[in-house]
Amino acid sequence: MKYSKEELMVVTGAREIKDYDKVLVGIGLPMACAILAKLTHAPHSVIFFENGVVDPKSTDYGVGLADLKAWSGASYYTGTLEVMGYMLHGGKFDVGFVGVLEVDMYGNVNSTIVEVNGKPRHFTGSGGGNDIVSLARKIIVITRHEKRKIKEKVFYVTSPGYIGGRDRREVGLRGGDIVVITDMAVLKFNKNKGKMDVVSIHPGIKIEEVINNTGFPLEIPSDVPTTPEPTEHELKVLREKVPATLYSKSL
Repeated sequence: MKYSKEELMVVTGAREIKDYDKVLVGIGLPMACAILAKLTHAPHSVIFFENGVVDPKSTDYGVGLADLKAWSGASYYTGTLEVMGYMLHGGKFDVGFVGVLEVDMYGNVNSTIVEVNGKPRHFTGSGGGNDIVSLARKIIVITRHEKRKIKEKVFYVTSPGYIGGRDRREVGLRGGDIVVITDMAVLKFNKNKGKMDVVSIHPGIKIEEVINNTGFPLEIPSDVPTTPEPTEHELKVLREKVPATLYSKSL
């Protein structure tokens, strides 16, 4: 079956979530991935918003987490203190799933401010991003693959990755491994190289495309694996049950 790059990203992101995982997500591509995982291979996974909404079943996510449309059909409503305080800081979340403005070779994340035509442009900022990336057991970052987004050094560190290539726990962070999913490849921090490394390249993407669109030097072996394509079942569920507004315009 034919599929779009957005659909491949959602399927690839969903596969990173395991059954029974407790997943803290933001609106957009992360939410689409979490919903798809729950509707396919991870039915017992539990989706959380940082404002305390648990397992929402909305088909209209409005303008963001604070929009009541996004809360529709939730299994449970609690609060920010319980989710971000008791659960996240208590080490309860298996996965933190975030979108970003920039991510660098060390896995540092920027969702606060970027430089546009030599001038700073502010966005929404951290919200719960710093806590999520610092404390979740596994962090999944999803973004477009461009030099301005996959960088040697982010313009601003909203959420710390492997600071200077050091193990995260050495600097007091409890957060685990960081996986970066783009529309070209899957990357992960390589402790031996001290920077992000390519885990797989998406079908139809050439090695040169990945190298030319990355803001730091990449050494990619010729036998690097190809990201598995979406199955017919995954695409059917995605197209019929996951709101397209969460991923079709997210790039």
